[in-house]
Amino acid sequence: SQPGGPLYNIEHSNGGLISFPGGVLIKNAAGEIIGAVGVSGDSVDNDHAVAQAGADAVK
Repeated sequence: SQPGGPLYNIEHSNGGLISFPGGVLIKNAAGEIIGAVGVSGDSVDNDHAVAQAGADAVK
């Protein structure tokens, strides 16, 4: 995490547990979580967009 970036100081949040943006849940018609798509390697916004596209593709 870089100063001024969207994840700066994330390691100090949530009691030491870190969750990273770029993941999207996949839910069935009943709203139950049945999986997830996670992407990492670009900006937070781009990772999320790619993960969302993947999740949308399997609906």
